[in-house]
Amino acid sequence: MSNEAFDKPVKVAVHDKSQIPLRKALIGFFSAWLVFAAVLYLMPLPPGMSPAAKKVLAVLLWAVIIWVTEAMPVGAAGLLIPALLVISGAQPKLPQALSGFSQGVSILALVAFLFAAFMQLSGLDRRIALIMVQKFKATTVGRMVWSLFATNFVLAFMIPGSVARQGTLLPVVNGLVRLFGDTPEERAAKKTLVIHALTYACLICGIVIQTAHMPNLIMTGLFAKELSIHISFINWFLLQFPILMMFVFTYLWTGWYFKAQGLKVPGGLEMVSRQQAAMGKASREELIILTLFVLVALAWATESIHKISTPVVGLLFIALFFIPGLLPYKWGLIQEKTIWGTWLMLAGAMSLSAAVSASGLATYLANLARPLAEGHHWVVILIIMIIATHIIRLGMLSNVAAISMLAPVMLAMAPMFNLNPIPFTLIVCNTDTFAYLLPTQTTAGVIAYSTGTFTFADYAKVGIGAMIIAAFWDIVFMSQWYAFMGFPIWQPLTP
Repeated sequence: MSNEAFDKPVKVAVHDKSQIPLRKALIGFFSAWLVFAAVLYLMPLPPGMSPAAKKVLAVLLWAVIIWVTEAMPVGAAGLLIPALLVISGAQPKLPQALSGFSQGVSILALVAFLFAAFMQLSGLDRRIALIMVQKFKATTVGRMVWSLFATNFVLAFMIPGSVARQGTLLPVVNGLVRLFGDTPEERAAKKTLVIHALTYACLICGIVIQTAHMPNLIMTGLFAKELSIHISFINWFLLQFPILMMFVFTYLWTGWYFKAQGLKVPGGLEMVSRQQAAMGKASREELIILTLFVLVALAWATESIHKISTPVVGLLFIALFFIPGLLPYKWGLIQEKTIWGTWLMLAGAMSLSAAVSASGLATYLANLARPLAEGHHWVVILIIMIIATHIIRLGMLSNVAAISMLAPVMLAMAPMFNLNPIPFTLIVCNTDTFAYLLPTQTTAGVIAYSTGTFTFADYAKVGIGAMIIAAFWDIVFMSQWYAFMGFPIWQPLTP
């Protein structure tokens, strides 16, 4: 088999407007503005809702429709959110409307995006992926799944956002998939590899690393702004890392379902070795970038010692990349590889999330949902909220849009049930990320589906079990871990 198929670069552009049918985009675009105007000017003020909350609701619905229909580039939508907050009167002062752009976590995200740009330019990200797969000596589908999980975990430290990580792994996974034939067992092996590597592993690892999943930053920004509780990069990892163990049970479930994990990968190691050989030895640029990344990771891990905040440390280290003569990359190349659109979307979403809380809209929506769960044990309350959020997510691709809407509401709802808002918000929003029923519920699912190895029915059947595992793990185990870490869900925060 020719090696050319393995080495062709694969471009991932899920948010490329050219891929969205024009009719759908136009319907979404005009619907968003009509809903915005209708809520702002025609909808009567509901009892208990403040005028500011109604204005924020208009902006929120506009953003959700734009994100769900992908009627505009996500970056443009992120930029428009502060403008709409101002012109609607929800937040008349521009600095307040732009609060998401200046929060520490949004700066941290930008630092992570710049790191990823340097890694992509040097090829270091792909080299690390190939080394991780090769080191596992993966000769069976099961071992290959674990090697790709480990690769996802390592890349999560270096590459922010699931789309960017999948762009790195997609050529590797596609190369492995092409090694299999078309027998029922081999088709099951392809499904196992793709769904695990490009969806489950990517999302599970992303939740654990603060900068690897944009909803993480939305939640930490919300905790800092509304509760004055600042969760650093290392503390987020300590708080979330037991979620990694959930992959064991997901692996066992999919192993039982597809029954392909013992199947041997024909020529898998040889394919990886060919790709490694084609890359040659590590370049000077790769070694410099790796050294700087290790140093910044150490600086982030020791924040409690040097007392310099994580975003500031990141900015200082970014400056080192631009020492004259150190690296050959011009700003134009770096700018091209930096995912500015995603950063603008994140900052806009954080501005919107802050407005939802500050206007009282979160409290209003929480009061509407309160009767559904009132009077129940906290476990039952979580189950009700998780089911409700998954129903909402059936029509939403953007996890960022979902968390921008849900996190402030969960934060406001928790005190109504005498619960701690931090673990309550984390558990509900974590399980929202594991929306495995349809590929169209997450960008990770869409990219995995693009490989053509599984159907919607395949994804849904195995996904139902994986979603139940995720909900069970979060409610039963993570709630106890959060309590051990100082955030018992059954104990309200004291002022």
